[in-house]
Amino acid sequence: MSDSRELEPQGGHSGERESEPGLLASVAGFGVTFSTMFKKVYTEEYPEEKRPTQPRFHGRHQLNRHPDGLEKCVGCELCAWACPADAIFVQGADNDDTPIELGGTGRFSPGERYGRVYQINYLRCIFCGLCIEACPTRALTMTNFYELVDDNRTDLIYTKDQLLAPLQEGMLPPPFPMVDGLEERDYYQGKVSSATDEQRAYVEDYAARAESSDTSGSDASASAQSTVDEEVAR
Repeated sequence: MSDSRELEPQGGHSGERESEPGLLASVAGFGVTFSTMFKKVYTEEYPEEKRPTQPRFHGRHQLNRHPDGLEKCVGCELCAWACPADAIFVQGADNDDTPIELGGTGRFSPGERYGRVYQINYLRCIFCGLCIEACPTRALTMTNFYELVDDNRTDLIYTKDQLLAPLQEGMLPPPFPMVDGLEERDYYQGKVSSATDEQRAYVEDYAARAESSDTSGSDASASAQSTVDEEVAR
């Protein structure tokens, strides 16, 4: 048996009219408009004049270093996993303490691994800061730099070289070994203040070997090119 009773509208009885808004309600609606009309207009002459950002502004990312120059990034890829926009790509690799002249690759961080490839796609990044919270070594932070516009999409994919913090006084460019006698945890406990003399000697020797290798390689290529030119002349 069907129920023939009609449902009453919610919020009141049938036939009851809602109260109409009064005159003050319409005036209150324009309160924001009127208050804005009498405020002084501030025009920022950008880019000639730039307003300073807040200290905790979320700008471009930066890969930080230890006081001796070794990288803080250990290639754990937690920042890439935490990114909701899939804007970060990290490829880790193992540090190698084998001398470079014996085929080693060198050490870039105090840990077992380091970030060999690090990219941030600023076409996808939403600057939420979740990658900063996920980083266990404080290797990744955000700077106050915000001018990231470009006319080329490819240039908005920043690589590791672009994200690494510049070398400060007392730092050396990796690869080079850790401070003699210290472990990885000693770096995070603040026991390293700058590069040591042993590290400086290692970097200077590495640079000299690389320069001699480049010179011998260029001489070999020049000799090969001259041989080709002589054969062509014949």
